[in-house]
Amino acid sequence: MARTAKPKKEISMEEALWKSADKLRGSVEPAEYKHVVLSLFFLKFAGDKFDAQREMIAKQYGEKFVDTVAFYTKDNVFYLPPESRWSYIMENAKQDDIALKIDTALYTIEKNNPALKGALPDNYYSRLQLDTAKLASLLDEINRINTDDKENDIIGRIYEYFLSKFALAEGKGKGEFYTPKCIVNLIAEMLEPYDGILYDPCCGSGGMFVQSMKFVEAHHGNKKQVSIYGQEYTNTTYKLCKMNLAIRGISANLGETAANTFTNDQHKDLKADYIMANPPFNQKAWRAENELIDDPRWDGYEVPPTSNANYGWILNIVSKLSQNGVAGFLLANGALSDDGTELKIRKQLIENNLVEAIIILPRNLFYTTDISVTLWILNKNKKARVVEQNGQLKRYRDREREILFMDLRQMGSPYEKKYIELTEENRAKVTSVYHNWQQADYEETYENIPEFCYSASFEEVAEKGFTLVPSRYIEFVNRDENIDFDTKMKTLQAELKELLVQEEQSKADLLAVFKELGYEIEL
Repeated sequence: MARTAKPKKEISMEEALWKSADKLRGSVEPAEYKHVVLSLFFLKFAGDKFDAQREMIAKQYGEKFVDTVAFYTKDNVFYLPPESRWSYIMENAKQDDIALKIDTALYTIEKNNPALKGALPDNYYSRLQLDTAKLASLLDEINRINTDDKENDIIGRIYEYFLSKFALAEGKGKGEFYTPKCIVNLIAEMLEPYDGILYDPCCGSGGMFVQSMKFVEAHHGNKKQVSIYGQEYTNTTYKLCKMNLAIRGISANLGETAANTFTNDQHKDLKADYIMANPPFNQKAWRAENELIDDPRWDGYEVPPTSNANYGWILNIVSKLSQNGVAGFLLANGALSDDGTELKIRKQLIENNLVEAIIILPRNLFYTTDISVTLWILNKNKKARVVEQNGQLKRYRDREREILFMDLRQMGSPYEKKYIELTEENRAKVTSVYHNWQQADYEETYENIPEFCYSASFEEVAEKGFTLVPSRYIEFVNRDENIDFDTKMKTLQAELKELLVQEEQSKADLLAVFKELGYEIEL
């Protein structure tokens, strides 16, 4: 009796991605790797969800309903015709026309699902002219990925992986960085986007939206009460975002096409309740010298300088906030203390009572840079008010003349040797301090903590020249004051002596080895 081959063992996402890259070397430019793999992964992800839904339908309603489209769409699962199913692709993986079959599958899925319009590549694999054996081998690696990922933004993870490994020039040179999940979660946990309009002016592959919806679901909110709006400049990333949101059943208005937020604003009249963003850092030449001078987004402020877009992003965000809107976004640390025009804009923002919190994040959070960045929280309404949020009453106090500063550089847990992530416990501590500080009974629940947090008055900020650098306000302990110099030096003396003894012994052992080999070293 013939023995059936065992299916290959499932492997981690990163391991599969590394192996898939190996299959592509020499056939595809490194910057193209992610696009090749992402579409195949999309087919795999959509296929696995389809198969799981089909099995559930058969068990609950009977086999005769397994091809009833409504039973799929009601649960945000794509109904896949036979020629677009992952099982069909794998059955034909070694056929000479497999590239054509992949393109047909992608075309069919997009044609039947309006949410994917313009998201999937057109005749991509046929044009690539990948060797059939290489493509079959690549499909085999993709087939081993476990797509049952409940927590992560998977499309974003793949994009981030290839950006960090093979296409740094695409992102790092432009100041663009995929936002780590822990930071997106922190922003969502601080803003609490339970209902209303959520906007991201530079949405990338959609990670902010994915994690925000997960936050709402985790807190038993209704994600249907959140309307999503976004914009993305890069066409390929725009497509990734549409793909990422569509496979998760998240509806979003991303504009008609990829477009520059500054010169082709797709949401001009939008007023958002929540804004979450990670704009490109320190973007140069973002507008021409005489361009956007009279743009209404700068009304009441100086025109942001052409040399750096940081304050252009800030004012775009401010212009999009509703009357009770709140925004959380990342910027390079330099924006906290820039002089000239930026200082004038920053002073006006503070005088307009918009700046609520400034939070310095740890270094090494991003795969593609070790830069330390700041999380800004802007709030259009810092007045005292009572709000019902997700079934709970929030009693906000008047914070108009205050700014909360936090320093998280001593927080974080290491992973993969050189990276840092903010743990769930870290984020819970930060959000607890922030929310306690906002509330009417804050005298009992909030206190300034040296090297961690400080609530500064408007007068203090004005006295320091309207800088927003947290270390100018947060108290830092001088640990040198209580050190016994003699004791410390004797400890260092003993440690150094031990190191020197070990070094001499190692040198003696090495000389002995060479002598035994007949190659004595004369010093």
